[in-house]
Amino acid sequence: MRFVFVMDSLDKVTHDKDTTFAFLVAAQARGHESHHCLVRDLFIRDGEAWALTHRIEILPSAPWIVIHRDAGPTRMRLNETDAIFIRKDPPFDRAYSYATLLLERARGGPVIVNDPRGLRDANEKLYALNFSEWTPRTMVTSDRDMIHEFVKDHGGHAVIKPLDGAGGAGVMQVSAGDKNARSIVDMLTHEGTRLAMVQEFLPSVTVGDKRILLLDGEPLGAILRVPRGDDIRSNIHVGGSVVPTELTARERAMVAAIGPKLRADGLYFVGLDVIGERLTEVNVTSPTGIQELGRFTGTTPSDKVIEWVEQKRAAKA
Repeated sequence: MRFVFVMDSLDKVTHDKDTTFAFLVAAQARGHESHHCLVRDLFIRDGEAWALTHRIEILPSAPWIVIHRDAGPTRMRLNETDAIFIRKDPPFDRAYSYATLLLERARGGPVIVNDPRGLRDANEKLYALNFSEWTPRTMVTSDRDMIHEFVKDHGGHAVIKPLDGAGGAGVMQVSAGDKNARSIVDMLTHEGTRLAMVQEFLPSVTVGDKRILLLDGEPLGAILRVPRGDDIRSNIHVGGSVVPTELTARERAMVAAIGPKLRADGLYFVGLDVIGERLTEVNVTSPTGIQELGRFTGTTPSDKVIEWVEQKRAAKA
């Protein structure tokens, strides 16, 4: 099969951590051909979606990835490929939105992970509110007074975050009586002009933030990201560490409740962020953690993803 990975520049890929790299390795091991393109390489011609791509080869040691550029880019009609992996990292900006609209023109042909329409509908912060029975108490507003009231009403502590952030960027704890509280709220709401999300503070954040990876609504497994002692954020690139974990009975019930909507929205490879058995975010753009999961379990979950794509494609034929 022939796969296209729509993503950032490959020089940002780390061979020992990146989930996309694991997909590339698994695809090559199963005999498939992978191509890479940037968002700006997508185009429409005669009403159909195309891309300027370069073939990728994975090596067993550094430099790990070879991009075959000698013959120049291939003009590839996307409906003639077998699968498209949309793995562009956030932010979900205007360029990202346009890319999903272009990729709509490939609908019905290749398997697309994740569905471009689903990506547009699923803001990673707001989408979790579809499952409010599983989330912390939450408010979304640009009104600063309402935010401070929320903090006071929920024990004097809350977490505030931008709706378009990723990787823990802009996530802050707000405490009633803290002289920095008003400045934090002013900054996150751009002085009352931009929406922000405020959630009740979950003390379990000190234990860690569980990332549950789902494939077609079913759990592949989970990892626990543990924050540094001087930070509430557990994201790996801001200093969080990763340890093995298992799903609790409540978390399995949560996955069972959430899975059908994810599947209906074409959100096939998803990362749920869970603190204290409460759903805080639904990561759909380029979820990470599959390499860490594989190391902890002694398995290769990326193989399961590629095998699922094969089966999904065969069902379309």
